[in-house]
Amino acid sequence: MFKTPSLKPLPKQGDPRKFAQQGISIDGFVPVSALPRLVSSVQEPTGDVQVSLAFGISEEKKKVVTGHASAELVLVCQRCLDNVSVPVESDISLGIVWDEEEAEKLPDYLDPWITGEGVADLYDMIEEEMLLSLPKVAYHEEQCVDRQLFSSGKPVEVKKTKNPFQVLEQLKSSPKKD
Repeated sequence: MFKTPSLKPLPKQGDPRKFAQQGISIDGFVPVSALPRLVSSVQEPTGDVQVSLAFGISEEKKKVVTGHASAELVLVCQRCLDNVSVPVESDISLGIVWDEEEAEKLPDYLDPWITGEGVADLYDMIEEEMLLSLPKVAYHEEQCVDRQLFSSGKPVEVKKTKNPFQVLEQLKSSPKKD
């Protein structure tokens, strides 16, 4: 897990195209509380997302940003419904593009980051990457629910019910009247 603690916050905005042309690398943190969509997906909006970004130009002459983001997020355990702390990590590999048309021309290994002219919101990009990296189901690694709660202790009886199509079966087998 990415554990290099940074002492400085990541800038909220920057010009990704200039950063790519200049080959800038940025390390820092983003408070989880500054990411509203992520806050609505977690139980406790505490802690920071550690971020390391490298802007540059790919072999295909595309402006790109690569890097890593990680955080320890508090989610709801789907077994016991208590809070569980889950490490969430995202490997970032984005092509910086103007629009959907340009996004379609990106190589398969790059996801599009559609930005307008000038500065872009880096927090939005980090938030999107973290949301995409959330686990489908969060749960404690250790057993958090007593196994006896999984059954009532009584065998389940399966009752045979009448076939609702039995009347149709009888009609089908009866001779037709002319």
